[in-house]
Amino acid sequence: MRISALPVFLKLPRRGGSRHPALRRRAYLQTGEAGKMKTIVVVSKDIIVNGIIERRLKGTYQVVVFGTMPSALDYIYNAMPNLIVMNLTDGEKEGAAILNALKSDPMFQQLPVLAVLDDPFDASVWDRWLVEDYIRRGDLDTDLAARVCLSILRSERIVEINPLTRLPGNISINKEIQERIDSRREFAFGYADLDFFKPFNDRYGFSRGDEAIKMTARIILGVIKSKQPQGSFVGHIGGDDFVFIIDQAFAEEAAKDIVRVFDSLITGLYDPADLKQGFIQSFDRRGKASQFPVMGISIGITESRRRAFTHFGEIAEIAAEMKKFAKQHQGSCYMIDKRQMA
Repeated sequence: MRISALPVFLKLPRRGGSRHPALRRRAYLQTGEAGKMKTIVVVSKDIIVNGIIERRLKGTYQVVVFGTMPSALDYIYNAMPNLIVMNLTDGEKEGAAILNALKSDPMFQQLPVLAVLDDPFDASVWDRWLVEDYIRRGDLDTDLAARVCLSILRSERIVEINPLTRLPGNISINKEIQERIDSRREFAFGYADLDFFKPFNDRYGFSRGDEAIKMTARIILGVIKSKQPQGSFVGHIGGDDFVFIIDQAFAEEAAKDIVRVFDSLITGLYDPADLKQGFIQSFDRRGKASQFPVMGISIGITESRRRAFTHFGEIAEIAAEMKKFAKQHQGSCYMIDKRQMA
C-alpha cells in the first residue's frame, strides 16, 4: 500500500511569522510529491514563444519543448506530463487534429491543455479544440505562470486521476469496462499487480516504492499503447494494482512484453548487495522476518467473447482469479482464462 509523500514547501517570504496558505499551496503544486518538479510539455515551433515560456517557467517546472505534436506523442505516452501548453498560433492543423485524438482517448481525457492563441482569435473555432484553458500570446510574459498553476490545480482537484501515476482510477475503469460490455464489443481485460512489493517497500522506503509503482505504470502504458494506440485503456486501481483493456488479438503478446520489460528493469531499483545475494531481508504481513526474492509482476487476463458478461464486476473477478493463479508460479507470469462458457 502506497504511503503519501509529505508536502515539500519552497522557501517563501514570511509575513507575520507564517507563510500565506495560498503561497504554501502554490509551492506544493509546483514541486509535487517528494519535491519533484511538475512536468510541462510545450508544443510550439515559435522560438520567441518558446523562449518566453521557458524563461517564465524554468526553475519552477520541468519544461520539455517539442516543435510538433507528432514528435511529442511518445514522450506524452511514457511520461504522462502534468500539462500540455500548445501554441495554436502556428496554424498547424495536423497538430490540432492529433491533440483532439489524444484527448478523445479515455487515458488522456483529464490531461489539461493550455492553448496559446493569437490576439484577437476566431472564437467560432473554439469548440473544435479539446483544450481546458487558453492564454493570448501577448499575455504570456505577465500571465503564463498563473495560468499554468491554475490549470494544474484544476486537474488535481479531479480525484479520479491517481496522483502518482496520472492514470485513471476506479470510476473510469468501471465505466470503460461497462461501456464495452453494454455495446457488446469484444475485448481482453488484464489485471496486474506486483509480487513481493510490500517487503520491497518496507526494506527501501516509500520513495523507492513509489518509483517501482511509477515504473510499472510506464511499462504497462507504453506496451499497451504500442500494441494498440487507439481504443485501448490503462488504469490504476491503487497501490500496486493496475488494469488494462486491449483488443483480444493483442492481449497475450502485450502480457509477454510487459513481463519481459518489467523483469529487465526492476533490478535497477535494488541495491547491488541485495542483487548479489539474490534476495532482501524484510518482514511478511504477519511481522515475521523473512527473505524475499526480486519483485515480479503477475497478470490475469480474461476475454469478453468467452463468457456472457453483464457487469464490470464479473469480468474483474475472473481476471483476479487468473492473477491469483499466476501468483502461484515463481517469477513474473501471466495467465489467460481459456474456459469457454455457454
